[in-house]
Amino acid sequence: MTTRDFLLEIGLEELPARFITDSMNQLEEKVTTWLKEQELSFNKIESFSTPRRLALLIHGLEEKQPDIEKVAKGPAKKIALDKEGNWSKAAQGFARGQGVDVSELFFQELKGVEYIYANTRTIGKETIQLLQENLQDLILTLHFPKNMRWHTYQLRYARPIQWLVAIYGHEVIPFSIEGVQTAQVTRGHRFLGEETTINNPSSYKEALSAQYVLVDPKERKGIIVSQINQIAKQQQWNIPISTELLEEVNNLVEYPTALFGHFDESFLQLPKEVLITSMREHQRYFPVENEQGELLPYFVTVRNGNDAHLENVARGNEKVLRARLADAVFFYEEDQKTPIETFLQKLKNIVYHEELGSIADKVKRIENLSEKLTKALSYDKDYTERTLRVASIAKFDLVTQMVNEFTELQGKMGQNYAELAGEQQAVALAINEHYQPRFAGDQTPTTKEGVVVSIADKIDTIVSCFAIGLIPTGSQDPYALRRQATGVCQIILEHELAISLEELVEWSLADMEAKGLLKRPKAEVHEELVSFFRQRVKFLLQEKGIRYDVIDAVIETSNYITILLAKAHVIMNHLKEEDFKRSVEALSRVTNISTKYQGEVSIQTDKFQKEQEKALYDCYIELQTSVETAIKAQKHESVYQQLADTQDVIDAYFDHIMVMDQDEEIKQNRLAQMKAFANVIQSFADFQKIVFN
Repeated sequence: MTTRDFLLEIGLEELPARFITDSMNQLEEKVTTWLKEQELSFNKIESFSTPRRLALLIHGLEEKQPDIEKVAKGPAKKIALDKEGNWSKAAQGFARGQGVDVSELFFQELKGVEYIYANTRTIGKETIQLLQENLQDLILTLHFPKNMRWHTYQLRYARPIQWLVAIYGHEVIPFSIEGVQTAQVTRGHRFLGEETTINNPSSYKEALSAQYVLVDPKERKGIIVSQINQIAKQQQWNIPISTELLEEVNNLVEYPTALFGHFDESFLQLPKEVLITSMREHQRYFPVENEQGELLPYFVTVRNGNDAHLENVARGNEKVLRARLADAVFFYEEDQKTPIETFLQKLKNIVYHEELGSIADKVKRIENLSEKLTKALSYDKDYTERTLRVASIAKFDLVTQMVNEFTELQGKMGQNYAELAGEQQAVALAINEHYQPRFAGDQTPTTKEGVVVSIADKIDTIVSCFAIGLIPTGSQDPYALRRQATGVCQIILEHELAISLEELVEWSLADMEAKGLLKRPKAEVHEELVSFFRQRVKFLLQEKGIRYDVIDAVIETSNYITILLAKAHVIMNHLKEEDFKRSVEALSRVTNISTKYQGEVSIQTDKFQKEQEKALYDCYIELQTSVETAIKAQKHESVYQQLADTQDVIDAYFDHIMVMDQDEEIKQNRLAQMKAFANVIQSFADFQKIVFN
């Protein structure tokens, strides 16, 4: 089979940096899936992207689909032939459907029954025809975080399409999108390059490199890192390279050239976080440090172009940064003139949500929750006082000029300003920490004060949103409630807090109800919240390596995450033991049959007829006390061993006892015994959920 290389390039107005990598990967995935569906083989695919293009190069794409020969099975012989032995309508319809004449049908036996069959042959289509018919749809089905319309066109896309290149071998695949026709012409760097013709797909990278465009994002990224490291070596600096910033910068340039600039040393009076945010988040600069990790009055930036006139470029960047840092100094000095209490008063005028009041109202709810939490966790007087102080002032920096300008600094500026205002060190640190974990993989608060206020803040956000009907659906979670719920669970687990998720929900709901903020039935909201948190707990346990069926077995046995994890670990540790399956099967026999009992559990020992009933009852009485004691002491391994040790007694019971006796009273008494025993077993786990291969 002969092959050719294929090139597809979508030329666009500059894409937002955050769109590019995902869009490039998405295009490759869609095309790869489509090629497999069409049964078109190829050697490999290379994906490319810059701010102005998404492209892929397919090496060795075969020129034609393979012809497909197969034997199609039709109706049975008795249906295929009529009484006279002629082909029936069913047989004729089968032949038409397979594209053959009835004379080509034949009989073949399958499992003692004769059926009609037909040999069929499907001629594969030419690849160039398939590309022409499908490329437009493949391009238009790309998904972006945001789309736009342009001119009078109806198409909504990330950015206006400027040119299209689609070449198979030396042939252009003809199609158009909103008046843009495919061709062999691509565009070089906006200022340094020119239009260039791609005569062969394999020459794509080299042709654009000559026009100051490096289309391979990995190559660009490698060059950026190499250039930054070279500057660091020459200047004897340490230049930390943030992965996120590197990815963004890489998607902002087509031809990178790294350079450095300088800013006045007087700006170093600003907190390190302010300087880094100004440089990294707003200007896309890499901060510079000495060997001790102290900031130096320099920055590194990456130009989208060559190394001509770098001095002018550096001066331009220095001018922009100087203005931004001057603003930061002004904000920093002005904020310090205002007492914390004055900022707190301003929170009353900032709407948190139209149905939930101001940020000051939210702060009050956080205080109420924090107070309940300190009592539940038995905090002493000093810890409690500091925690409540954190709860009351944790949000004050939201109305400072610095955070208004640099929203990424919320919490960090609160800590800094609190320290300058004379607040205790633990209080200031907890103001920053109460936002943790801010994202997946972030650390949890280190201070007890930060732990409590972080939980209280997140619980209030989640419960208040559910209370007014703002519930995450599918991929839609505008208030990041899933992340915050995971954060609560993560804090409880990492700090081994003896606090119930259901209790936290109940406290917050009660506060919402008391303030008249509950817009939906309380019981309904409570049920939704418990289910919502349970899903987050499942997710966390899976991350810790707990098997899905083990999670299902323990998930409803406690509202304490630490206990769920401990039980799950016990079961995981016994999974591979030889006796584990036998123990689980014995315990599951009890819990399974117990579901047939309805009503209050009342066991009448005088109705026992065999010694095995008495033996199981004695076992139950002993377990009832010992298991409850062990669970309270969190000796979960002991609980499991006690339950596992009952397997012989259980097996003996079922070997000699028919629970579903014909005598109704005896049957109900035995079912009651099963129910009572099952309650003890299921206080640890629902072993019926365990799956054996």
